[in-house]
Amino acid sequence: MLCTCPNRETAIALARALVAEHLAACVSLLPGVTSVYRWEGRVEEDDELLLLIKTTAERTNDLTERLRQLHPYDVPEIIAVPITEGLEEYLSWVAACTTEPKP
Repeated sequence: MLCTCPNRETAIALARALVAEHLAACVSLLPGVTSVYRWEGRVEEDDELLLLIKTTAERTNDLTERLRQLHPYDVPEIIAVPITEGLEEYLSWVAACTTEPKP
């Protein structure tokens, strides 16, 4: 999944929460993103960080809801990108990391 954040502190907090809660196996922070977008009738431009969130299709709904709860934006960018191929061992690791532990 993709999600932009306003600053490093927010990005780190979101990444840590998603991994700790087994919603993501890994979250990569990409700094240096400039977003140009229309908001409330105006064209805006902001520096942001992009989160690359590694998860499974089964966890995307829960991950989306958690991001909505934690994110400071009124309408956060939360975009799911399907995985069509990948290293099987890596994909297995992602699945294992995003499986909620049994009590």
